[in-house]
Amino acid sequence: MSSGSSGSSGSSGSSGSSGSSGSSDSQDLGLLSPVRAGSAVEAATGDTAFLRAMLDAEAALARVVAPAGAAEAVAGAARAELYDVRDLALRARSGGNPVIPLVADLTAAVARTDAEAASYVHRGATSQDIVDTAAMLVAARALPLIVADLERTAAELARLATAHRDTPMPGRTLTQHAVPTTFGLKAAGWRALALDARDRLAALRPPAQLGGAAGTLAAFDGGVPLLRRFAEETGLAEPELPWHTLRTPVADLGTALAFAVGALGKMAADVLVLSRTEIGEVAEGAGGGSSAMPHKSNPVRATLMAAAARQAPGHAATLLGSLAAEDERPGGAWHAEWQPLRELLRLAGGAARDAVELASGLRVFPDRMAANLGLTGGLIVSERLIAALAPVVGRARAKELLAQAAREGRGLAEALSGVLPPDRVRELTDPTAYVGSAPALTVRALARDA
Repeated sequence: MSSGSSGSSGSSGSSGSSGSSGSSDSQDLGLLSPVRAGSAVEAATGDTAFLRAMLDAEAALARVVAPAGAAEAVAGAARAELYDVRDLALRARSGGNPVIPLVADLTAAVARTDAEAASYVHRGATSQDIVDTAAMLVAARALPLIVADLERTAAELARLATAHRDTPMPGRTLTQHAVPTTFGLKAAGWRALALDARDRLAALRPPAQLGGAAGTLAAFDGGVPLLRRFAEETGLAEPELPWHTLRTPVADLGTALAFAVGALGKMAADVLVLSRTEIGEVAEGAGGGSSAMPHKSNPVRATLMAAAARQAPGHAATLLGSLAAEDERPGGAWHAEWQPLRELLRLAGGAARDAVELASGLRVFPDRMAANLGLTGGLIVSERLIAALAPVVGRARAKELLAQAAREGRGLAEALSGVLPPDRVRELTDPTAYVGSAPALTVRALARDA
């Protein structure tokens, strides 16, 4: 409903307008953000979703401050399809936030059916009350979607870890072979991070916001008990205080979401390395194609998750920077939060969606892992060899012998000739026999939330 049509019926500004239909050239439809495109969280965080949340906040406020009949009239007009999102966005420039034009349109819509009820629209509230409450509503509606995908990811990773508990593979540190590990332990580690992310997000309780002009509730008759009543009407947590410049709820959301994206990014980073042509230890179940090279099957899910992990810290930093907000309501600090918070929700939602697909379809190649274990001719277990050689030639000499063999590319059987029997060398250089407690650690990790 644009300002020019406020005297007409509410339906004239319906969802068929350019602001809601997707026909505007200025709309962000996710073309440059495939990680979130088409995800459930994308839909739950769009402009229409935020508009709906602001209207829900206004309706909840009316139920708290207005007589029942007036509150019903406000709720009847607080329907997102009656308003033009693009028009509200353009008119928001004059006051710096979308609540100001929305309140004008909502008041006009209520007045057409009940002039007295219109006086209760937005009564006592400030714009930040509505924007903050709407942001928390959007977050509260999106978080369960992300948590559910994290749980599905964890379930798929548990399956992989169980199946490959004893599958040996090279451990790598600083890009080089270190000592052997198992793929089961690696998958169990990915799962642990997914569960850590789930726990942090599931523990969040986004609060409502209500304080009035300077956070004193001065314009409200109900006083402090109003905080509880308003929170109950919105379905959000009750705040201890109005938090206009006490941005813990936003900072908590931002850091937990950024952690979730980064935690999934660890799995993505490993898959990107392990699926390299020359390594070939895993592959995505349905890789993506190339526009120029038909032979390629790119690890697209991992690529998108890795891209999300690189973006999330910057958005979180903006939210943390807004903690230093001056006075009782700041200029710019809370305005700066809107897009970064939405992007973090979208990145986490998209990455979690992709993580389910990645984990469920991941192909594992134990034969390639075994072949790669043998690339150094047994040097991958040099740690074990030093321990066996030290009692015979001393630790310093043992390290010297192995370092020389590595430099000269000599086989260990030749390098250790006369030091240890050949059968003992073969036994000690079997990498599959030196995975330590990796299988037991995998079982231990899988006991969590089993």
